[in-house]
Amino acid sequence: MIGVLGAGAFGTALAVALTANGPVTLWGRRIDWQGENPRLPGVTLPQGLAVTEDLEAALAAPVVLLALPAQALGGFLDEHGGRLAGKTLVSTAKGIDLTHLTGPSTLIAAACPRATVAVLTGPSFAADIARGLPTALTLACADPQAGEALQQALSTPVLRLYRTTDVTGAELGGALKNVIAIAAGAVMGAGLGDSARAAIITRGFAEMTRLAIHLGARPETLTGLSGLGDLTLTCTSDGSRNFRFGRALGAGLEFDTATTVEGAATARALARMAARDGLDLPIAGMVARLAEGRVSVEKAMDHLLSRPLKEE
Repeated sequence: MIGVLGAGAFGTALAVALTANGPVTLWGRRIDWQGENPRLPGVTLPQGLAVTEDLEAALAAPVVLLALPAQALGGFLDEHGGRLAGKTLVSTAKGIDLTHLTGPSTLIAAACPRATVAVLTGPSFAADIARGLPTALTLACADPQAGEALQQALSTPVLRLYRTTDVTGAELGGALKNVIAIAAGAVMGAGLGDSARAAIITRGFAEMTRLAIHLGARPETLTGLSGLGDLTLTCTSDGSRNFRFGRALGAGLEFDTATTVEGAATARALARMAARDGLDLPIAGMVARLAEGRVSVEKAMDHLLSRPLKEE
């Protein structure tokens, strides 16, 4: 049995997919739908999936996926962390906590010191996973044996997991690519073209790699699914909320603020981290200012293009 905490689109999609391996319990604070999650239209919930507002029912599983937004995870752990002791906890959040300036795995380990912590990340859209389309993800766990057991438990015929022990690198790849996706969307929304987007993606990847190495990640992790793979998907597809948000910023349009955009808060966290550690993160800093409305897209692009010329 597997428990999934968080009945948003991604949590529901994973719960649907994992019923291929056995019963799954999906928990949400307010479940006001039956048979179909409105965030995944056209996806019928399988018989092996139990949907509940009873947290204890989901916590009965030894393996629990935390499919909660990055900025909501800390509060949830403060409230319920003691009930997760001894379990295997898998984070799917892609962000950096604004309060602590750390990734989800660090928050989980601090709140649940006796738990086994892992991260599931990589290029994926909820709708693809829920509809059974082939998807490859990275599963990161510092404990090789626990990681191997999780890989077997969470893989399905169409959901392929690649294993790594570099939790920091995998987690950062998933978080940082959202920031670059906002920048790529802003470029397209402003009508600056595909060549400019390619430049943002490339320089953004360099920025991601610099920060990840600074924080102890292995550089090769960033070239895998959780880094370059996820970056490619989110910077080039309308299926990415972060890309759509950036495009709206670039075009001067309103965006549905009820939709979670992890990259906006993560950009603000990165700007604080850059100031704290003396790091050069120009794209992240500019996205933070864009998202807060402190600079126009035109001035943001002028600032980036006027940076000193240097070797690649």
